[in-house]
Amino acid sequence: MLDIRFIRENAEKVAEQAKQKGYEVDIAPLLGFDEKRRELQQKVDELRRQRNELSAAGQGQKPSSEQIEVGRRLKGELSDLEHQLASIDKEYETLHASVPNVFADDTPLGGEEASSEVKKWGETSDRDFEVKDHLAWAEERGLLDFERGAKVAGAKFYYAKGSLVELELAVLQLGMKMAAEQGFIPFLVPHLVNSRVIDGAGFAARSAEEQQIYKIEGEDLNLIATAEIPLTGYHMDEILAEADLPRLYAGHSPSYRMEAGAYGKHSKGLYRVHQFNKLELYVYCKPEESENWHQKMVALEEEFCQKLEIPYRVVRIAAGDLGAPAYKKFDMEYWSPVDKSYRELMSCSNVTDYQARRLNIRYKKTDGSTRFVHTLNGTLAAMSRIPIALIENRQDREGSVSIPAALQPFMSGKTAL
Repeated sequence: MLDIRFIRENAEKVAEQAKQKGYEVDIAPLLGFDEKRRELQQKVDELRRQRNELSAAGQGQKPSSEQIEVGRRLKGELSDLEHQLASIDKEYETLHASVPNVFADDTPLGGEEASSEVKKWGETSDRDFEVKDHLAWAEERGLLDFERGAKVAGAKFYYAKGSLVELELAVLQLGMKMAAEQGFIPFLVPHLVNSRVIDGAGFAARSAEEQQIYKIEGEDLNLIATAEIPLTGYHMDEILAEADLPRLYAGHSPSYRMEAGAYGKHSKGLYRVHQFNKLELYVYCKPEESENWHQKMVALEEEFCQKLEIPYRVVRIAAGDLGAPAYKKFDMEYWSPVDKSYRELMSCSNVTDYQARRLNIRYKKTDGSTRFVHTLNGTLAAMSRIPIALIENRQDREGSVSIPAALQPFMSGKTAL
């Protein structure tokens, strides 16, 4: 969440940018509850001070009838004000948590169509033969089975088999190797988290139409949509040492997504499914270092695409397509020779202190003061999307898919699928 002092001092900017992100937020009631809350807190603090003074004055002796009467009055007044404060706090916290992060001043304004291309890499010219889409290619070879996936779990669940599984594991190993070389620590994470972590990471849906999270009925547990969620919760309610920052984590996990409201978007085959595996990069750092880490993470995603020899472009995401937590975001989009267009492959976001404030994650500076960390997240390998990009970009006329040289050591030297 945003610092309430920042909201007080920049109310118009916060309201306008929330609107540009697509969030209906009324700042006036929040500031009203904030003012009332501070007034009540001052009165509560004063009554507590008076009560403590009264207690200290009567220490070691029998209290007089006057002291008893004053103590009774203070107790009653304090109880009444504390109940008022608790009620005001509840309203205040709900409104405060609903305010999305602001975005960088140079963010393109508008919806998805306003996102701007930053750079391109790789060959995208037309082939002199028809490229099969990944689903037709894999089903012909018995490597994907959506029919049996639907039989046991429902639509958009699938079985992957044979060399397609080998390919996924090879991609994972290459991704982990590259992340480790940059100092990222490999993580396996819980696949279930409580609602506080879901909300703190900013994954609570605004409406049923946008719901992504599967909830376990009867328990305060939710299936994760990405390893970002448990990695965000890893340090909640902790104070880290400044000397230990940055902390770099690479989390491998399944991702479970309801994809409510997603149908009608590009969703053929693996592109949009309810369960897939993913390698997620996550950084905790000092505020003044987060922009630099954002650029480093995007550069690592680019390097990964280049090692996989996947044509891609980097896109700066517009305000209307940013989620509540994101301050600044880039997408990596692969070229689809089947669709003759670019499709999302990876993303990378600087969330600033938005998640850290919600989950109380701070660090202690050398002068003894504490500040909230900045957090960043980036997809290095979504195993639902990278196989598509490889199959469609590396097919030859006979339908063979060449394996990039960087992956061959992890596939027992195989050069093609």
